[in-house]
Amino acid sequence: MADVPLYVVSDYTSSERRITPSWTITQLKSKLEPITGIPPLCQQIYLKISSDERILIQAVNEDAVHLSSFPLAPYAELQVVDTRPPSARPDFSNTAGVEKYVMPDEEYEKKTDSVLAWKKAQKLGRFDPNAPTVEQAKVQAIQREIEVRGIAVGKRCRVGGDDTRRGEIKYVGEVKEIPGVGAWVGIHLDEPVGKNDGSIGGTRYWGIESELKHGIFVRPERVEVGDFPPLDDLEDMEEI
Repeated sequence: MADVPLYVVSDYTSSERRITPSWTITQLKSKLEPITGIPPLCQQIYLKISSDERILIQAVNEDAVHLSSFPLAPYAELQVVDTRPPSARPDFSNTAGVEKYVMPDEEYEKKTDSVLAWKKAQKLGRFDPNAPTVEQAKVQAIQREIEVRGIAVGKRCRVGGDDTRRGEIKYVGEVKEIPGVGAWVGIHLDEPVGKNDGSIGGTRYWGIESELKHGIFVRPERVEVGDFPPLDDLEDMEEI
């Protein structure tokens, strides 16, 4: 008899297999073990012909009974049940204890069929000779922030959304005394709650020397330009 295609189904597998009718039940169980992970002595096999017909494949002497004794219909289900208690069954769905392989970067870079190799060939991302460096990209991003927020010398603003830190923009540009690339925004605060008087490390960026610290330098993303007039402290006094 020719091989019969059947669907082998168990808790962790479902695949089409070709079954030879001349096999004995014992031979079938031994061949199902590497497919299902269930030892032969713990297998209970059902042949599901239709939705309401299921035949148990077993015999007193399974070494002598061949599968041709059962109605093997093409593409029927061969259901393999694990008779072991749940605590004794291996959990193949749990991969927490499985050692994972991580390819070393040096080996990955040598491969010719990887995404990295494709990017190199297409000159994409960091392999684009015209792409900006990380430093250039940061400078460009800061400049865009300045333009989008309308930051310019002479405009009123507040810092970090804090109404108590209002002031006027006095300087926009690089500050060599502060680490990092890109422009900074120098603000003369209305109140002396800043960190300098408009100068840093001997370089004056605006104003004149003073003991009062009205000056502060911040990145553009912290500056909100708008109609922020100086707060009138006497206004609260009139309500007392």
